[in-house]
Amino acid sequence: MRIKFIGAAREVTGSKHLITTDSGKRLLLDCGMFQGKGLETDGMNRDLMFDPSLVDHIILTHAHIDHSGLIPYMYKLGFRGSVICTNATRDLCAIMLSDSAYIQENDTRTFNKRRTKKGLPLVTPLYTKEDATGCMSLFIGIPANMKFRIDDNIKVKFTGTGHMLGSAVANLEIKEKDGLKKVAYTGDIGRPFNRILAPPVPFPQADVLLTESTYGDRLHSGAEATEQELLDVVVNTCVNKGGKLIIPAFSVGRTQEVVYTLNNFYNEKKLPRLDIFVDSPLAVNATAVFRAHPECYNESFLEVLHRDPDPFGFSSLFYITRAEDSKKLNDHKKPCVIISASGMMEAGRVKHHLANNISDPKNTVLAVGYCAPSTLGARILRGDREVSIHGVVHEVKADVRKIDSFSGHADYREMIDFLACQDKAAVQKLFLVHGEYETQKKYMASLNENGFGRVEIPAKGQEYEI
Repeated sequence: MRIKFIGAAREVTGSKHLITTDSGKRLLLDCGMFQGKGLETDGMNRDLMFDPSLVDHIILTHAHIDHSGLIPYMYKLGFRGSVICTNATRDLCAIMLSDSAYIQENDTRTFNKRRTKKGLPLVTPLYTKEDATGCMSLFIGIPANMKFRIDDNIKVKFTGTGHMLGSAVANLEIKEKDGLKKVAYTGDIGRPFNRILAPPVPFPQADVLLTESTYGDRLHSGAEATEQELLDVVVNTCVNKGGKLIIPAFSVGRTQEVVYTLNNFYNEKKLPRLDIFVDSPLAVNATAVFRAHPECYNESFLEVLHRDPDPFGFSSLFYITRAEDSKKLNDHKKPCVIISASGMMEAGRVKHHLANNISDPKNTVLAVGYCAPSTLGARILRGDREVSIHGVVHEVKADVRKIDSFSGHADYREMIDFLACQDKAAVQKLFLVHGEYETQKKYMASLNENGFGRVEIPAKGQEYEI
């Protein structure tokens, strides 16, 4: 068996890891899109480093675009194998991949207008909505914790990670010439406490373990401190300064957590009287998917449902889908909160809200998740005084805040605790993926201190014989 690391190797985006078995079967662990790398991104996404028509199965840990976003591109290029994932992941992909295609088609039209004026050749999107719709016929959704037989030699079982709705460790059993190999790929690991989702659960013993390392050098603060910090930012921005609070948040996961927290403040009469807008068609659709999968909820959230049948809605919360209604927010003069995608501020409607509000000192930009180093979000967070948005330079005069603990990624202590279900001596090889290289080196040292040996940090394109 060979494993080739194609994406999320010493970086945090584009997750793709290709397993080739002794019998020649090709299993792709995740199929993520590279994001936030400027002009490099398009070329990196188009160069898969393998022939998609030869891949037999995609084993998908969760629906985030940096893990699923190139499945329609694979379909466009001839992939006709199966995509195996949890039921919730399948349902989320049905809306998220279509949304990704829409963004690409829209961005391409805008880009081509500029290229036409300059006499440059036109470009095409990676894939279209038709590709995104077509690839969904390949998806096989299975319940968590059920062992699924792919063929005579390969079985998979998904166990929850609490990172997002439907996210799971992919636990593979592969019969090889020299015996049974057990491979576990964690995908992204959630936190022990999540306001909505069930916590990560122990997973079966692995011989070979691939695990994420996003926050391999950081510790998060507690949930109560996080919620109070959010309320403080709302009050300071909207009441004390009379400004707008812009919250860039991923449409799936972070948006629902923030809305649920604000809903609790509303029920407790702590939330000031002001309008709150969720400006993301995808977030509206994703919230509907959340409602359809109570099997993913934690016990405390299930208890809340007995008292509050709609924890994602209250009288001063407004969901916006139409573009014309989104544009009207530019003329909204009263203090308000605008929650909009994307979380890394690289695409979507949030870029328009940033362009219209980032130069006003009354306003605040609040990041509630991870921003890859090369993204617009990272540039704003590191204190750049000027940023380019849609080709126009804007001064950054608004307050800029960050609350890490809303992130769906576990910190290094939580990740090590999650891996404690494994017999360390039985793990023959542990590969760190989905992390910046300097962070991974620190996390590797922490793993070594906690008894994990034989840790590798693969580079992009590196291949290992297992």
